[in-house]
Amino acid sequence: MSRIASRFAALKQQGRGALIPYVEACDPDYETSLALLRGMPGAGADLIEVGMPFSDPSADGPTIQKAALRGLRGGASMKRVLEMITAFRRDDNETPIILMGYVNPIEAYGHDRFCADAARAGVDGLIIVDVPPEEGDLLRAPAAANGLDIIRLVAPTTPDARLPIVLDGASGFLYYVSITGVTGTRTASSDELSAAIPRLRAATDLPIAIGFGIRTPEQAANAVRAADAAVVASALLNTLEGTLDADGHATATTVSSVLEQLRELADAVRAARK
Repeated sequence: MSRIASRFAALKQQGRGALIPYVEACDPDYETSLALLRGMPGAGADLIEVGMPFSDPSADGPTIQKAALRGLRGGASMKRVLEMITAFRRDDNETPIILMGYVNPIEAYGHDRFCADAARAGVDGLIIVDVPPEEGDLLRAPAAANGLDIIRLVAPTTPDARLPIVLDGASGFLYYVSITGVTGTRTASSDELSAAIPRLRAATDLPIAIGFGIRTPEQAANAVRAADAAVVASALLNTLEGTLDADGHATATTVSSVLEQLRELADAVRAARK
């Protein structure tokens, strides 16, 4: 059983949902992002998304766009991202790691080489936001050969007839993009989530994670009451950005501020179903 499947099975047995925070590789530098990654499990992360910085993140709002640009300035490359995961795995062989990003850097690196090197580094799953299911064969075979889950995205506008196409070849969990638009903008209401998730439950047995627009502990708790996981990205990146100095460098409070916010989110998620 994969780390992702094992983690969701354990959480289901415990009767609680998962918190999935996001960290952008090399934002604002390699050492700071690695320190955040290493600190997240202790602060309450159940799974972790690691962003692969890209210069044209079309699905993302201003917050993640700025984080990606900081990551690129901080020396991000595919090799560097995988080095970061390798370093994390020296101390943590249990927390599932999902790489999230865009297909261009993967194509430049090589599909087969990327999947093999990602698995060797300790990656568990991939969310490639600009590869539609119809083009999923680009990564399906090399991902499967290396034991990587392909995590698909579903939007509020996805019709029922399209769900089997989206779910074909999907594994790990299903990522529900809870709003129309880019990351970090508005937040879906509890009523919207309660109406949307049963439709997805009828189509798949995969765990369902809700992302795009979850900012507060209350919103994270609402997400895991409706589904299986809450993904929090822009809120943490905003906190990180607010700690940087005038030159965009990390300060003494950068890591601690983000991890403290993560603890507050984790407390809410863990109490949500009690």
